[in-house]
Amino acid sequence: TGYYGDGLNAIIVFAACFLPDSSRTDYNYVMENLFLYVISTLELMVAEDYMIVYLNGATPRRRMPGLGWMKKCYQMIDRRLRKNLKSFIIVHPSWFIRTILAVTRPFISSKFSSKIQYVNTLAELREIIPMEYVQIPDSIVK
Repeated sequence: TGYYGDGLNAIIVFAACFLPDSSRTDYNYVMENLFLYVISTLELMVAEDYMIVYLNGATPRRRMPGLGWMKKCYQMIDRRLRKNLKSFIIVHPSWFIRTILAVTRPFISSKFSSKIQYVNTLAELREIIPMEYVQIPDSIVK
């Protein structure tokens, strides 16, 4: 997590490589609690505009969150948080993620769709956001 602008604008970094493996017997329970944690953290941290940086690099498919989970996250985030989201940056997007988003685009609001941005390299990410406050895990840097 970092901040940009006058210090109130949060940058939320979400590294998919640290998500639980979908083969866990308690996977749904863990993801449900992770979701509740993410939502409560957003509500506490976000005072103004914010952006989410989704780090997809170094993530095997079995650790990527399912479409249903992502949809539920979006639907349960209150209107203020949805409105204040300025950018949803997907770093190292896989073919799978691009396909899922292309297929679901007709069902996602055009306002949200316009906030999604693909970034292929960390160098490209540095051009968009201030990296001095953003922690990138070593596995993704490699």
